[in-house]
Amino acid sequence: MSLNDRTQPSGGVVKTSDTDPAGSQLPADCERIAACLAGPEVTERPGLPLDRSALRDAAVLVPLVQRPAGLHVILTRRSEDLASHAGQISFPGGRIDPGDATPLKAALREADEEISLAPSRVQLLGAMPHYPTATGFMIHPFVGYIRDSGILVPQPSEVAEIFEVPLAFFLDPANHRPHHIEHQGQQYRLHAMPYGDYYIWGATAAILRELYARVRGHAPEMLPEHARP
Repeated sequence: MSLNDRTQPSGGVVKTSDTDPAGSQLPADCERIAACLAGPEVTERPGLPLDRSALRDAAVLVPLVQRPAGLHVILTRRSEDLASHAGQISFPGGRIDPGDATPLKAALREADEEISLAPSRVQLLGAMPHYPTATGFMIHPFVGYIRDSGILVPQPSEVAEIFEVPLAFFLDPANHRPHHIEHQGQQYRLHAMPYGDYYIWGATAAILRELYARVRGHAPEMLPEHARP
C-alpha cells in the first residue's frame, strides 16, 4: 500500500493527496513508522471504562520533524486560562466540528489554528486507534511527518508553549513511568513520561505509548538495544 492510500483503523481510507506536498522520499524512520501504522489493528484502545455513547469526537496530530539528532515530536503546553486540561501537555488538536469533512481534516485544521502548522506542510504517515478519555472525548490520532516546520506560532488563547522532544525518548520504555488515577472510585494504572519540566501523561502519553508498542512490534530496530524484544 502506498503512502497516498493508507488504511485507517476505522476501516476507511486516508487519502493523503492533500497532505503530501512534495511526494518525495521519506526519512527511513518515517518509512518504518508508516509501515507500523499500515497493518490491520484494533480500531480502539480500551482506556478507562466509559459510556462510549456519550463521548464527543476529537482529533489530534502527532507531528514528527527531522532534526540532526533524529526525529522529534512537536508538542504543546496548553494555556492556563483554558476551562479544561489547562497547562497540560498535548498534541495539536481538538473537537471535530460539523464542517470538518473527516477526522483527519479536523486534526489538520486544529494544528493550523493552534500552532500555525499549515496542512500543506504535513505528510500523513498513518492513523492510530481511537482513544476514549475520562473527560468525555473519543480521540482520533494521526501521525504526520513535517517536511519543513518553518516558524510555528502558538495561538495564545489555547497554547502557552510549543516544544519538541526526541522521538527516541518515547521509544525507550525506561522513560514510561507508572501514573495512577482514580475514576469512579476505582484506581487505574496508566503511564506518564516526564521530560525535564514537562509532565506528559493522560491521553498524550497513552497515544505515545501506543506508538511505542507499534514500533516494538514491527520495527524493533528503532528501539534502544536494551528494549528490543
